[in-house]
Amino acid sequence: MAGHSKWSNIKRRKEAVDDKRGKVFSKLGRELQIAVRSGGADPETNTLLRDAIARAKSYNMPNDNIRRSIEKAAGDSGAAALEEIYYEGYGPGGVAVMARALTDNRHRTAGEVRHIFSKYGGNLGTDGCVAFQFEKKGILLIERFDGLDEEQVFMDALEAGADEVVLDDEHMIEIETAPELYAAVLTELSKSYEFLDQSLGYVPTVRVNLSSEEDIDNMDKLIERLEDNDDVQDVFHNWEQED
Repeated sequence: MAGHSKWSNIKRRKEAVDDKRGKVFSKLGRELQIAVRSGGADPETNTLLRDAIARAKSYNMPNDNIRRSIEKAAGDSGAAALEEIYYEGYGPGGVAVMARALTDNRHRTAGEVRHIFSKYGGNLGTDGCVAFQFEKKGILLIERFDGLDEEQVFMDALEAGADEVVLDDEHMIEIETAPELYAAVLTELSKSYEFLDQSLGYVPTVRVNLSSEEDIDNMDKLIERLEDNDDVQDVFHNWEQED
């Protein structure tokens, strides 16, 4: 399947790093700052910061950049101006979309997000209009490679308390946990595995398959333009498309 997974979103962003490195690092820096503001500057006691550091390193963000972002937030020099907002709406064909933004100007961001939805056959809705179609989950991604004992991964993940283990495609194993067990599962599995990505996010409870080539093209562009927006950090949707 394509077009719906967390891996497809990560892959898209990683492929863009070389061309848009500054923008990607800026977004990662915001994640670091908001994590520090919410739970302190010690990654040993702040799971959100631990996740943000791991994600930043997976994109080859320099350690000096990571350190400066953490120090900036710890010193409260501007970090408090950032606000986390979820924008909800529908894409082509009724696809449910949630865009998570970190912004210092909610009016600017709302206008830009609304324009992107409208331009590609969707519409921005009100708070709660699509959130009921998603569940909050802890999500851990392990890259599949020759020699990886996938059955052992399944057993270890379930024993650690994971809800579900999914072979996302030929590249990824996706482990889902309840939000309250996320930190414990992450800590236990970190003893044996490295993660391509780790975070709390939203997983759709129902999925939509698009039949129109025009809708597929517009939906792909809608996700891409949202992810390219300076303030949007993550895009969650329930689009599922067979290759």
